[in-house]
Amino acid sequence: MKIKIELFGVSREFSKDNLIEFEMNNNSTIRDIRVEMINYLDQNFNGNENFKKIVNSSAFCSENNNIVSDNYKITKNEKIAIIPPIGGG
Repeated sequence: MKIKIELFGVSREFSKDNLIEFEMNNNSTIRDIRVEMINYLDQNFNGNENFKKIVNSSAFCSENNNIVSDNYKITKNEKIAIIPPIGGG
């Protein structure tokens, strides 16, 4: 199934399209998406450690605008958003 990852905040640097698409197995989880995104960063950004930290510390949001845990199962083609932590003062 196709999963589209909508990029927000600093994660927009991962793609000029503000979106990354992955082909995933049925019943994949957010944890699986994190792994796939790390692999993508390894291939496209020479394993940029700062980008990896962003993926590992970000929240993910379902199509229904709910923050979802790493155990959230994706059962259909879906658009998931990655929401990086935001710092400010």
